[in-house]
Amino acid sequence: MLALVKSLTLAGMEAAKIQVEVDVSSGLPSFDLVGLPDTAVRESKERVRTAIKNSGFEFPAKRITVNLAPADLKKEGPGFDLPIAVGILACTGQLNSDLWQDCFFIGELSLKGDLRSIPGALSMAWHLAQSNRGEQLIVPIDNGHEAGLIKNAKIVAVSDLRELVSFLNGELTIEPLTVNPEDFFLRAKPNGAEFDMIRGQGGVKRGLEIAAAGGHNVLLMGPPGAGKTLLARSLTSILPPLGLQEALEVSRIYSVAGLLTREHPLIVERPFRTPHHTASTASVIGGGRTPKPGELSLATHGILFLDELLEFRRDVLEALRQPLEDRRITVTRVQASYDYPADFMLVATANPCPCGYYGDRERECNCTPYQIQKYRNKLSGPLLDRIDLQMEVPRLSLEELQAEDNGEDAQAVRERVTVARRRQTERLRSHGLYCNAQIKGPMVQEFCPVNEEGTKLLHRAFAQLGLSMRAHHRLIKIARTIADLEGSELITGSHIAEALQYRFLDRQTI
Repeated sequence: MLALVKSLTLAGMEAAKIQVEVDVSSGLPSFDLVGLPDTAVRESKERVRTAIKNSGFEFPAKRITVNLAPADLKKEGPGFDLPIAVGILACTGQLNSDLWQDCFFIGELSLKGDLRSIPGALSMAWHLAQSNRGEQLIVPIDNGHEAGLIKNAKIVAVSDLRELVSFLNGELTIEPLTVNPEDFFLRAKPNGAEFDMIRGQGGVKRGLEIAAAGGHNVLLMGPPGAGKTLLARSLTSILPPLGLQEALEVSRIYSVAGLLTREHPLIVERPFRTPHHTASTASVIGGGRTPKPGELSLATHGILFLDELLEFRRDVLEALRQPLEDRRITVTRVQASYDYPADFMLVATANPCPCGYYGDRERECNCTPYQIQKYRNKLSGPLLDRIDLQMEVPRLSLEELQAEDNGEDAQAVRERVTVARRRQTERLRSHGLYCNAQIKGPMVQEFCPVNEEGTKLLHRAFAQLGLSMRAHHRLIKIARTIADLEGSELITGSHIAEALQYRFLDRQTI
């Protein structure tokens, strides 16, 4: 007898429909699985056999052939355990109704027959909801809450094989699971340091406010102990709240990476990813033998924080160049290409020299100009061009450390940033953008009008600082954000002048 069971698999961020063809026929007992399966899929034979027996059902002593179609798409992971088991039970007459024919099945089976969660259930539910055919998706109980976040998706969460068979035979009623995303936003707790905890550094904090408002990349350079890391971590406290669509997009990435849990199926705070400087290119960019999202994708709609930027490997830093421009990552393999989002803010810190004290007012630097230049050359010109705000973080004096006033309240700054972002979203909506950092090429002239005074200042800066065209455009976009914070539609000379203050490395010579 032949049974055709519907399932889903991941192809990068997207899901693809798979037909699991199960044939049980007379002959010597065997269990063959074809259709370009990987090791985890091939091993499902033993899991399925034992799970069916331990759940109290009959496993046929016949010839079993399983084909995963289409045969030219590589099948990965243990998510096909459940559809294979359902196909065998259907072929042997242990399912009394045809309800299984209208369902999609995903899930890993334990030897006891319990269902275990698999990565990507959120993307699979989203894909199924797009077809809008009313088909049910059967998922493990631990995947239920993430899959239930998708509207118009009929999600049935089951805990083991016995419960599933009772449901498919009509002996047990399980209502489709619906989850209200707003419940998770209400339980959200802020993470990271608060912006108003930081003493002094008024100029740097102003720069971070501009970066948060426009989604700009930031480099903080200063001596050890100046507070660079704390400043970077505090940036999350002034970013605009994550919207529902953004939260679902981020959660899909985390689901594909297998990082969602039953208790936290929705990411409601902006991500803050901090890879160590020993991280490999594949872990940061994405990829690997079985392609997975890297740190760049996991930081989407949030911050990628690279502490001690110049200690990262050169190939890792150079791999950032294309994602910083395109805001997407394409991982290419022989079998296929996978596209992942990478729409993040880059926030990096660095020492000014190997010893860390070049330009420090308290301690003398022992490095030679050659050593300093060699150290800074780890950060290439093209990559530096893509970092909008480059700021010096000086050491605080004792008076600044002991000052009781920490500056403006973080909530007030966050509200100002949120209002500026709202202006940008309205202005750029027709192009599908939401912040000034995303403006490209010809759109700079359209959305960033500069008055006569500002134009003259730009011409002088371009000539004296030797700016590239990319740095020139980024300078205008920073000024656009400064104008948005002030509620001005026109970029003036004062906005350009302030933007120039945040190109620290363009102005400095060793």
